[in-house]
Formats: sequence, C-alpha cells, structure tokens
Amino acid sequence: MKQNAILVVTSLLSILLLTLHITDDIVRGISKAEPSNTALLILAVFLYGTLVLAERRSGHVIMLLVGLFAAAMPVIHMRGAHYSEIAKSTGGFFFVWTLWALGGLGGFTSILSARGLWSLRRGQPR
Repeated sequence: MKQNAILVVTSLLSILLLTLHITDDIVRGISKAEPSNTALLILAVFLYGTLVLAERRSGHVIMLLVGLFAAAMPVIHMRGAHYSEIAKSTGGFFFVWTLWALGGLGGFTSILSARGLWSLRRGQPR
C-alpha cells in the first residue's frame, strides 16, 4: 500500500474517532452542544483536505492538523480533574479507549503527514 494511501486511511480513522469522542463529550456534558456550526466547518475542512487534497501540500498540512488534534485529546482529557470519575462511570471504557486510540493514531498520522510534507519538499515520489 502506498504511503499516501496509508496516510489517508489513518487520517479518516482519526476523524472518525474525533467525531465519536466529541459526541461522547457532549453527551457527558464535558463540551457544550452549541448552535454555531464551527465544529462542522472544521470537520468539513478536515474531510476535504484528507479526501480531495491528499496529494497536495495543503492536504498534508490539513492531515497534520488532524493528527495533532487527535494526539492532543488524551493530553487534554487526562489532565482534567474529573478524568478518573468519567473512566469509572457507565461508558467509561469507551471514553478511555477512544482517548488511547486517538493518541496513538493521531501520533502516527502526524508522523506520516510530516514525512509526506518532507518528501513533497524534496520532490520525491510518494
């Protein structure tokens, strides 16, 4: 499988896990369900960058942002005061599992997109 195809798949999986995690945050009351569509706009940009711009530098930058957002979720939540309470609550397994999956997959996505940006800079084929 080409490296760029792996990057697209990891980016899409990161986006899926991010949406599941944000939904869980809203259901638990950690995040507010706001009437503004800022999150939907960001989601649309992430998907566009991953699916349409995958071969371009701008797509790699967007996928790097996806990876960084995903990798940041465990850092943000595990420092929170209520993390242990949420982990022990109903549905806590899913909450913690998505954090671990986001952290690992986000880090991997970031590495792949950085490598892709580096190879684009040097003019190497992907």
